[in-house]
This record gives sequence, C-alpha cells and structure tokens, in this order.
Amino acid sequence: MAGTAGTPGTPRVLRAMNDRAALDLLLEHGPLSRTRIGKLTGLSKPTASQLLARLEAAGLVLAGGTTEGRPGPGAQLYEVNPAAAYAAGLDVTPDRVLAAVADVTGHTVGRYELATPGRRAATPVVQQVTDALDGAVKAAGLARDDVRRLVIGTPGAFDPGTGRLRYAAHLPGWHSPTLLDELAAALPMPVEYENDVNLAAVAEQRLGAARGHEDFVLLWNQEGLGAALVLGGRLHRGWTGGAGEVGFLPVPGAPLVRKVSRTGSGGFQELAGSQALAGLARELGVAPVPSGPYYEVAAALVARAARTDDDNDPHRRLLRTYATRLATGLASLVSVLDPELVVLSGTSLAAGGEALRALVQDELEELAASRPRLVVGDVTEHPVLRGALESALATTRDEVFDTSR
Repeated sequence: MAGTAGTPGTPRVLRAMNDRAALDLLLEHGPLSRTRIGKLTGLSKPTASQLLARLEAAGLVLAGGTTEGRPGPGAQLYEVNPAAAYAAGLDVTPDRVLAAVADVTGHTVGRYELATPGRRAATPVVQQVTDALDGAVKAAGLARDDVRRLVIGTPGAFDPGTGRLRYAAHLPGWHSPTLLDELAAALPMPVEYENDVNLAAVAEQRLGAARGHEDFVLLWNQEGLGAALVLGGRLHRGWTGGAGEVGFLPVPGAPLVRKVSRTGSGGFQELAGSQALAGLARELGVAPVPSGPYYEVAAALVARAARTDDDNDPHRRLLRTYATRLATGLASLVSVLDPELVVLSGTSLAAGGEALRALVQDELEELAASRPRLVVGDVTEHPVLRGALESALATTRDEVFDTSR
C-alpha cells in the first residue's frame, strides 16, 4: 500500500538501513569522504554516491571541506547536518534547574541555569521547567518549537501507576498527581522523565567509563546516595522505578532505619552518604572541617584525603573508613547482581579519584565473592544533564534518521 513503511528486505528498507549506517559512522568519526564511507559500509562507489546525494537532499548531510595531504585534488567530505534536529535535557535538584539544548550531533548549543532556592512555593514547577528550557533555547538562538524532545532528570522516579514522584521527598513541588499532565500541556514536544542517577549511567555508557559494557552498576554519591543498574545493556528500573535506590539499603554498621518512606533515608545513606562525611571527619580528628553545603564539604574532605599518603594522618583514616563504608553497601549489590563493572560517580566519589577507588576495590574483594572491576566515572561535567541529552538525542536520531518513510 502506498505511503506505508517497507517490509524487511525490500529496497526501501535496505536503503534506509544503509542510510542509518552511514549517518552513525559520520556521527562517530566526523567528516568522511565518499570513498571512506563506501569502505566502512561495504557499499560500492556509485551506491555510496547515491546514498550521500539522498541524505544531502533530505537535509541530513552537508558537504563540507575536502581531504588534504595527498597528491591531486582533495576528496569532498561529508558530515551530519547539526541543524537537522535539536533535543533538550534538564537536571533538576532542590537548588536549581539546569537546562541544555544539543544539536543532532550531540554538541551543546545552549545552556541555562535557573536558581530555585526559596522559590518552590512561589513559582510553580511548570513555570520553572519552561523558564529553564526557554533560557537554554534562547542561548542557542532557537525557538521552543525547534526542540523535538525533552528529557527531565530528577531524584527519585515517577511511579508509572500513579504518576507521582517517589523516593524524592526533598524535591518540593514535584509531587502533584497532575504534574505530568500539566507539563505535557505546557510543552510542545514529547517529554520523558528519568531518575538522575540512571541518566549519569547513560552518560557513562554512551561517552564514558562504561562504553562497551553490557552489565554494570553505577554508584552515585552527591546530594544523595544511589545506584543505576544496567543489565544486558539496558537500564533496570524496577516495578515502580525504584531500582537503584540503595540509600535505603539496611547495612551493617548503621542503625536499622524504619519507616524509610517518611524519613527519606536508610542505613546505607546514613553510613556512607555525603552528609555523613563531616561528622566522620570530626570523629577521626580531621581539622579543619570546611563549611558549606554538605555535598560540597564531603567532596572537599575526600579530595584532601586522597592527596595524603601518610597512614597515620587523620585524613588518610577518613579515606579508609569511607572506603570501607562504601564497600559494605556495594558488597550486597555485587553479590546479587554480579556486574562486570562498577562505576564510581558523583562529586563525593569522583573527588577521591584513584586513591579512593583502589581502597574500595581492596575492601570489596574482602567482603564479596564476586569481584567486579571498579573505575572512576569519566563524565565529570554535569553527568546527569549529559545523560538527559544523550537519552533525548537517541530517540530523536531514531526519528530523524529514519528514511524509510
């Protein structure tokens, strides 16, 4: 029937598969010549020429410069058209909403930060989201309608049954049962919602330390302690989206916390969360303990401790104790999941670098039968926001790069 997508094996579908393969190669390698695209895809020169002409006519590919450094005239180079589509991401915390817009190649073209302390009651969440998005869109020199998809990262997760945000009592204003409908009505593009730690894992999987790994755990410690579980290359979110809320995990060394849904905390959070570091430092005789937001204090303490080699120094004792506490919770995770890799991320873990990683690795090998490899995350600049953009771009590319229609 005319106007319907082709069936597998038809010329239309085969052309679309070749088109997508070429576009993915251009995204991965940057500008390529017709000859190079032909070699990488296995297509003949005439077929590669037809493919590029087709993609150029569709506005998906641009002819750019030419090759240099060889005898004779340079070959024409082709690249993905950055303006073929745009996607946006938001990273939401109690203190601010950070928004960014990226073109289809993944390059960030606009960013905006909306401070929100004290504004939760006065400014509705829908307005916060639209203000932050519009700020990033304006910085990119675009209009809101130019953005094809938005992914919003928040602590906790929206329950698929009720639409309510769970596991994030510290994010006021986001718990209305009608919030998702209100946001859908206010925004002209499809909107997706994802847990912030899951998005950090997406960033590491696509761009960072977990590239090429099908099974890994990302342990996050910043404003809160959480984990992302990637199994078979896909995020495992659980029945209510709460998979990875390991801050609630009961662990040895911490009092048993009851009614965790009311307290918003649990044993692992109390033992190894960022808010525990300042008190632990004082107990161990570390001085001075800086002041400020608890997660910034924790990162500063860990960074200072990671630079100390003297085992008798209180800072070194702090790092060792912190490593033991982290490994205590991780041992439960790896015993159940048996992941290939554990990625340490968030400011309170990244600040410890290799020194903290090595200590946690040693402790984990003593506490768990499974022995995954531990690495420090590579995506250190706004990993949640980067993950939101990568998630939005993945779906956007599937839509825009589909030439079978």
